[in-house]
Amino acid sequence: MDEITNKYTYRSLHAYKMAYKLSFDIFKLTKTFPHDEIYALTSQIRRSSRAIISNFVEGYRKRQYLKYFVSKLSDCDSECSETILWIEIAKDCGYISEDSFKYLLDQYSQLGSLLGYMIQNPEKYLPKKTVGSRR
Repeated sequence: MDEITNKYTYRSLHAYKMAYKLSFDIFKLTKTFPHDEIYALTSQIRRSSRAIISNFVEGYRKRQYLKYFVSKLSDCDSECSETILWIEIAKDCGYISEDSFKYLLDQYSQLGSLLGYMIQNPEKYLPKKTVGSRR
């Protein structure tokens, strides 16, 4: 990825980088799930982990509308919590190891904290020309 392009977009934010990486961790991990879970747990956990990123990008691009931005960040946080639920179910079904579970739980908890911070401080992420004006 071009560093110049990356510097001035959502791609430079730690929450985006973390969510993106975690979605690929989930993708790789779910490749090992039983085939009969393909339309159930595998699909659900992949969908929720990817929804974090898609909501993040959509919200960030419209961040000049503060309420919309916060709403999309809230959607990200909800999808993060849903992903944690699916991870717990996968562990209890015996599809992932305790170590993988602890790693993912820790990472998604950190991501949830980052999203919570952004929800509480959205003005820090507004485009420069609209800083100070709440919409």
